[in-house]
Amino acid sequence: MNKFIKYILVLAFMTPAIGSALEDNDPLESMNRAIYSFNDSVDGAIMKPVAKGYKAVMPNFAVKGVNNFYNNIRDVITVINDLLQLKINHAVHDSGRVLLNSTIGIVGFIDVHTMNGGERRKEDFGQTLGHYGIGHGAYLVLPFLGPSSLRDGAGLATDTILFDPISYVDPPRTRNQLRIVQIVDKRAELLNASDILGSASLDPYAFQRDAYMQYREALVNDKSTSEINYEDTAESSFEPYIDEGSNDKVVLAK
Repeated sequence: MNKFIKYILVLAFMTPAIGSALEDNDPLESMNRAIYSFNDSVDGAIMKPVAKGYKAVMPNFAVKGVNNFYNNIRDVITVINDLLQLKINHAVHDSGRVLLNSTIGIVGFIDVHTMNGGERRKEDFGQTLGHYGIGHGAYLVLPFLGPSSLRDGAGLATDTILFDPISYVDPPRTRNQLRIVQIVDKRAELLNASDILGSASLDPYAFQRDAYMQYREALVNDKSTSEINYEDTAESSFEPYIDEGSNDKVVLAK
């Protein structure tokens, strides 16, 4: 508990500075491009082949079931951030989703809620900070994880350390195994998206940066991501990949 309180206090003092730092700029572009190139190399050499192999050997229903399982865990983070933003109606809706999928849906492997017309919403601590007026700060590309910002990076750390149920799994070996499968699952989910990004954009880094910032701004303001005008980004001819069964346009991450 003391660790939790200390973390929140440090974050409370840091986030105003994070949000006001060079709000609409990419002052770290040189570093970001280097990390982007590193991520791209690692992805091409390791992550993408592993994801393709995973989808090749696993039956489609199993791939979908694993993806549903991790989405159900992610929904827990959404519920917590609903409550932090005082979005009580959303918290009730999303809690019902988690309860239904965790019971009838067999720990989330079957997305019963969506099958019955339910909608999946996504909230994270970066959005919570934005909800309370903290700007996104400088754009930031994270090693292995892809596009982010100073605010969203702090939010990701908070969600992962404090709110993600996987972080509380014991023993550590099981927790690490869950994380590895989660990474493979997420990369497999974005296979089509990354192929489109690499072939359609003259400057994939610039497009990904601009699309990401617009996407996050839409989420913070509770707008549908389908409302984003991607024609203002680096490549107007690019149409983001839309995952089947989802209402959200996928933000590409390498």
